Parts: sequence; structure tokens; C-alpha cells
Amino acid sequence: MALVQTPLAPLVSSFKPLMVLGTSSGAGKTLMTAALCRVLRRRGQRPLPFKGQNMSNNAWVDTAGGEMAYSQALQAWAAGLEPVCAMNPVLLKPQGDCTSELIHLGRSVGNCRAEHYYRDWFRPGWAAIRQGLAELQASQPGGRLVLEGAGSPVEVNLQTRDLTNLRLAQYLRANCLLVADIERGGVFAQLVGTLALLRPVERPLIKGLLINRFRGRRELFDEGRRWLEAHTGIPVLGVMPWLDELFPPEDSLDLLERRGRKRGAEIEIAVLKLPSLSNFSDLDPLEAEASVQLRWLAPGEQLGQPDALIVPGSKQTLRDLAALRASPLALELKRYARLGGQVFGICGGLQMLGRSLHDPEGREGADSQSPMANEAAGLDLLPLHTRFAAAKALRQRRSQGLWPAAAASLELEGFELHRGVSSVVEGETCFPLAADPDLGWWRPYGDRGGVVAGTYLHGVFESGPWRRRWLNQLRDRRGLAPLSEDQPHHSRQREALLDRLADAFEAHVNLEPLLR
Repeated sequence: MALVQTPLAPLVSSFKPLMVLGTSSGAGKTLMTAALCRVLRRRGQRPLPFKGQNMSNNAWVDTAGGEMAYSQALQAWAAGLEPVCAMNPVLLKPQGDCTSELIHLGRSVGNCRAEHYYRDWFRPGWAAIRQGLAELQASQPGGRLVLEGAGSPVEVNLQTRDLTNLRLAQYLRANCLLVADIERGGVFAQLVGTLALLRPVERPLIKGLLINRFRGRRELFDEGRRWLEAHTGIPVLGVMPWLDELFPPEDSLDLLERRGRKRGAEIEIAVLKLPSLSNFSDLDPLEAEASVQLRWLAPGEQLGQPDALIVPGSKQTLRDLAALRASPLALELKRYARLGGQVFGICGGLQMLGRSLHDPEGREGADSQSPMANEAAGLDLLPLHTRFAAAKALRQRRSQGLWPAAAASLELEGFELHRGVSSVVEGETCFPLAADPDLGWWRPYGDRGGVVAGTYLHGVFESGPWRRRWLNQLRDRRGLAPLSEDQPHHSRQREALLDRLADAFEAHVNLEPLLR
């Protein structure tokens, strides 16, 4: 298919679009795009973050109930904007077995296998991308598009069908910044190889190179910088240092880099790293707590004696439940709760903690052709029954907390993103987590002070006072002094983190060749 090179008509901004490409997945495109948005905002511009197509199970729900990638929400906050799904018009949510759920402009449009994606969804995807661009520019006149690419732009087997890299850069005639991760090694081969695989019409789009995650003294790379500029004819606009910060990861593979031990951590919280883990950004507020050590725990690993255990969200709840049951961890988890452990489930994690799950249409990993597979026994730590259906709950929510103790004065906020509807089994006792009773439940477990709780509210830990109330409950069991509950919303910490990222970007990157 020939590339379309006609610019958007009409363009509502005189600012030339910018695009951040990477030599590979994980090169740092997401954070460099966020940094660029924050820097442009400081300069008085209105940056408009946009990623035509993303593949991630880390999602966000906008105020209109549209589903989008969390990374574009992060970039929107960097730009000082409310996230909207037009910023990420095509989202693929992997489900395993080379199958993904497709989200177009915030709404699920079906599932597709990888081998049929370009045959069935290329044209609808390109139409969604164009519509997202039009909606975003119309809603923010005078803004400058700041686009993020996906993976590598020169996967030769995919180049003619690539929706979100050079096709989009040519369509918008964007100035492109090519980012390479020196931490991975082979940075010269990354950059030179990528440029060599560009077609002649594409190479002039690259206005600068950026070396990311450099450790040590930058002047040690001066010779390498001069070689790259002489060999490619493209300026190296900067060398970004390795930042000793914990930024939200793009996908679950990045969680493997979060195994360092915190100095001064006083309590340990284990988090199940399920095969189809989703919305792991829910744990970022806990990761930011200096006194908390998160330990990611895969099925098959030893549970030990953490102060609490969290079962996070899942894209394939029944499959993850089966993986958990196939390991000794399921029995360990129940024993842990019976002996006084504190267990907390979020969304799919809440559903797994229940008594039974019914998936008649095979939406959450069951086999719709096998009726026996559509019923699954949960871990039976909460007396809940969950039934899955086609319709999703997609909405932002606020409610007064009822748990932990005396939490009625604490407001919870976040968003729902789930298909299942859960209800308390008739005749059983289970207490609501919040004033809106459908947001979650809790109950004592065993006779040694164990508590099992769960919620459908993604972002539940972002509320500073509620998070500290929950942590103080754990600290009290250890005889530790309580932490101050006078804490701001986690968004304030996120803003400070984005400012530090932008400070480093401004200090180490010369944007002028890109902006010309």
C-alpha cells in the first residue's frame, strides 16, 4: 500500500509536529516523549501527545469512559492536559495465544489473531488514527503534536503495514528524534543499522539522535558522539543520563528491573506477577513509599511471610487463576490468610479471591466451546460470585471509604475497567469497602487477625490518606510507629517526578535542531 503523504486538512496549528522514534522497544520513547511534552509546556507551547497504535495491558479510562494506554495518560499529564482516548486511538491488549483485544477510539471492537491483523484491521486502524488526530487537534487548537512511535520503525517485514511509525511521520511531515538505549549495549549498531534500513524518502525525517540511559561521565562518550555525527550526518542532540528514579513501566517486562532492595524499607508487600498481569501502574504509589518494599512473586516462587499480599489485575482472569492453582502458591496464599495474613485484590485479583467465576462467552480466558471450562472455582477467600459478560464497566469513580477502620472521612477515587460483575453469595457476610457497595468488599479471615479485601477501583492507592491508613494498619501489626496520613494525592508525586525528568532533559538535550 502506497504511503499517504498529504498533510491533515485542515491543520489547526502552525507548529510542526514532532515524533520520538526508537531503535527498539524499551529504548525510552515513552519517557522521552513525556519529557518533551513537559519542556514544550514550560516554553509556553501546547504539546499534544499522540501514539497512533500501542500494545499494552496497562490502561487508563478517560472521563468519557474511553480506554487508552496508561503511557499516553502519563504524557498528557506531562503536557498539562486531561488524558483523552483520541491520544491513543488504537490499543491492542494482548490476551495470549497470539490474540489481542482491539480498542479503537476508546471502545472494544473485537479480538484478532496476529496473523490476521493487517488483513482485517489495517484500514480500520488507519481510519481510527486519522479520526483521533482530527479530534485531538480540533479540541486543542494551536497545539503542537508530539508523537511517540512503537517498537522499531524499520522492521522490514512490517514496514509497508506499519500504522504508527514512519507512515504517520510522513503523513504529518514530522521532525523525528531517534532514541537508542546505551544500557542495552551496541548503541552504534542500533543507530547506524536503523538509519541504514530507512528508505530514501524517510531518512530526511530524522533530525536528531538521542543516547538514552548513559552511566558515568558524559565526556567519555564525546568521541562516540563525534563518530556518529560524522558517519550519519545527523546531529546527536543529547546524552540522557541514567536517572535513579522509578518511572511507570510500559509493560510487565520492565518490572524485572525493579528488584533492588530499598534502604530503610520497614515492611514488605508481595505482589503476584501473573502471566496476564494488567494495570500494574496501580502499584506505583506503593513503590514510591520509602518505607515499603514491593516483592514481585511469580506462581511457583515461595510466598514467605510478607506483611501483605496483593493480587493485581489480570487481562485473562480465568487463565491466571488456573496458573495460580497449578502452583503451590494457591494453597500457600490461603494458609497465609488463615494464619493472620493481609490479602488485597484489585479488579481481576478481587475476582480470583471469590468463590466462583462464570464466563459463558469465554471473555476472560475460558473456552467458550467447552461449557465445563466456563465455570471456575475461585480461591474462596471472599464469598463472591462473578459473572462475565460482553459489556465493560468503563468509568471514573469517587466514593467515601469504609475500610480500613475509621476510613469514612477518606475519599477514594480511581476508575473501573472490567467485564465481570461480582455479588456477595446469599447468606454470607462480607462488608463493603466503600460507600458505593459495588466497588469492593472485605472480611476478617481465620482467628489470628487475617483480613481479605478487594476492590474494582484501579488507582485505589493514589489517595494519600487512604494509602497511609492501609499501610499504618500493617505497621501496627509489626509494632512500628504510624506514618503521617496528611499526604497529598499521588498525582503530586508524579508531577514532581515529571519535573525532574524534564529538568534532566533540558540539561542534557539541545532541542533547537528538532524545533527548527
